[in-house]
Amino acid sequence: MKLMHRKWTEDQFYKVRKEVLNQWHTGKGIDIEHAASYLQSVPKHKSFHRKMIEADREGKILLQPRAGVGGLQEHIKLLHNLEKSGADILPTTIDSFTRQNQYEHCEEAIRETSRLGRSMLNGFPAVNYGVEKCKLVFESVNLPLQARHGTPDARLLSEIVHASGWTSNEGGGISYNIPYAKKVSLERSLLDWQYCDKLVGIYEELGIRLNREPFGPLTGTLVPPCVSNAVAILEGLMAAEQGVKSITLGYGQLGNLCQDVAAIRVLKELAQEYFDRFEYEGIELTTVLHQWMGAFPNDETQALALISWGSVTAKYAGVTKIIVKTPQEALGVPTAESNAQGIRMSRAMLNWVGNQNVLSTKELTFEIDMLRIETRCIIDRVIELGVGDPSIGTVKAFEQGVLDIPFAPSLFNKGKMLPARDLSGAVRIMNFDKLPIAEEIKQIHRENLKRRALEEGRLIGIQMVIDDVNEVSRGRFI
Repeated sequence: MKLMHRKWTEDQFYKVRKEVLNQWHTGKGIDIEHAASYLQSVPKHKSFHRKMIEADREGKILLQPRAGVGGLQEHIKLLHNLEKSGADILPTTIDSFTRQNQYEHCEEAIRETSRLGRSMLNGFPAVNYGVEKCKLVFESVNLPLQARHGTPDARLLSEIVHASGWTSNEGGGISYNIPYAKKVSLERSLLDWQYCDKLVGIYEELGIRLNREPFGPLTGTLVPPCVSNAVAILEGLMAAEQGVKSITLGYGQLGNLCQDVAAIRVLKELAQEYFDRFEYEGIELTTVLHQWMGAFPNDETQALALISWGSVTAKYAGVTKIIVKTPQEALGVPTAESNAQGIRMSRAMLNWVGNQNVLSTKELTFEIDMLRIETRCIIDRVIELGVGDPSIGTVKAFEQGVLDIPFAPSLFNKGKMLPARDLSGAVRIMNFDKLPIAEEIKQIHRENLKRRALEEGRLIGIQMVIDDVNEVSRGRFI
């Protein structure tokens, strides 16, 4: 199929679906009508979109950790522990073999896990386990379940998890390609994620509302908010075109309170603006903040302080959900106890902030105004490149550097735009390259970085970028 920003017909979808379900034996025989019947029986309290929209209306913030292990019973036990620790929504992080569609390698790792008595996988192998075992996971817990992964081609994975009662799937054709893969073309991943979104759209037509959540943080390292917001909104438009009605747009914490709060508020405002422009009606739009996604401090006290700061940011930004980190992030895969500690710390900080959710300063107003201009500049240029087609425009934008994600491994990303922090810890842009930002806004970035360089007695250059990548692991933003 040729990439276009156009809703797939059912004939197009079912033609591709035959190939998708044959990728691995667990896909054979998945029937959408039968799966819809099963999804109809999902209790309201285990429906992702219901929990999110109810929290959004009531002004509550939900907590969701990140976790997943290879063993079936071990994963169920892990989810039970997270449930008891106060999580509001449960994750299932998928293993790396599945993310690369390497199901044969995954099968071998499952056999080795059984033989050795310890997990040889860094996540849950949902495709290899298939629908019945994934249903067992869903039926063993009492909260909504979401698949979280990093898969450029998540078509079979999406079929299996949705047929198993999992009512949300994270990712998108940009956010689960450019930051995660090296050689997958953007055109390929956008088409594959159109399939995932069309699948959700088909369930919607059958009366089943499933949630889609583009991955907001991207590389999680000094990504300017205008870039991450533009990508999130573009992926939201792509999902809406295929009939998705429940969309959660995400953002990765950068550290400066005003900038982060402004970014999330602008993200929701402009997303609705572009949904209206493209005449997508009835979208349930919610937001999620990912607590710091870069290198974490080794020191537990510093790590807990960073987690707490993310919760304060989320409260002032008014997000619907927080992706919670743990004090063991710097040490490897967190334990269940560490996950529980991260949840408790986040909950405690939200309680401390209480109803102090009004933040109104001239700095915040400045950041909001600037981000509106920057984000519109990028998205409008992408749409212009596609002659009104955001999907085609996205491919051309990455080819030309109009969209550029820092520190991404993809060969289809220019990697020439460079960010750095100013004296307040806000992320500014040092080298714009082809990023289509208005000249007066570019000058604001340059002046902020110049003030930092003068204060520190240094040059504006690559060493500043390197220092900023490493500083948070040392317990500070600057």
